[in-house]
Amino acid sequence: MEDAMKREAARMLWSNWKAGTKIPALPDKCRPVTRADGYAIQVALQAVADDQLFGWKIAATSKAGQVHIGVDGPLGGRLLAKRASGSGAIFALAGNQMRVAEPEFAFRMARGLRPRPTPYTTEEVLDAVATLHPAIEVPDSRYEEFTKVGAAQLIADNACAHYFVLGAPAPDGWRVIDLVEHKVSGLVDGRVVGEGKGANVLGDPRVALTWLANELSRLDVGIEAGHVVTTGTCMAPLKVVVGNHVVADFGSLGKTEVRFSN
Repeated sequence: MEDAMKREAARMLWSNWKAGTKIPALPDKCRPVTRADGYAIQVALQAVADDQLFGWKIAATSKAGQVHIGVDGPLGGRLLAKRASGSGAIFALAGNQMRVAEPEFAFRMARGLRPRPTPYTTEEVLDAVATLHPAIEVPDSRYEEFTKVGAAQLIADNACAHYFVLGAPAPDGWRVIDLVEHKVSGLVDGRVVGEGKGANVLGDPRVALTWLANELSRLDVGIEAGHVVTTGTCMAPLKVVVGNHVVADFGSLGKTEVRFSN
């Protein structure tokens, strides 16, 4: 894609993101066809938003997540700093058509992972991690029918990024815990309405983190020290409405919460 068309797509997506409005799809002239085009539009989107990069997200790492947005594999997206908050945040649901909350395993990097020709191993990626965190993503799309636009357009739309909540770091012993079988509960207004575990995130949240490192490396993009990577919902997305209080309970790894307003 020409740079002018990437910027046009980015401006359209960002203007609808800010306004809480939706479009059927990007116009033909600036519609990405390949995943690489979609990621290039993400770069322009961050520039148009005039925001810092808080980190990265992975969409559709679980079967439930893939069904939710109509794709057959994971997608990477950018977490914008002005849309990331700590536990206890209050987010408005106005303009959000997805209206779900997604409990996720998130990692903060101690060291960066530069692009390179050979794939990273999970051991290498984990060695670069500083801390593990319970997290909640509140996604949305700028498309009217996000399940029908395809992976390239969803990637351009920042892989359905919207708001993000990062909980406190898990205790230091998290590295010896079996994250694959680690259970997570999703509570809405004090009632457990969803349950999941790490196995629902590409089989293992650490594998998902490695997937993102290699996906970005193929694009000649690195993950920087201090960046947070959230690895995708570990359960079916929790449906929410105005007034709900959502808690993601990761047991021994901690909790994080968010409330929803108009």
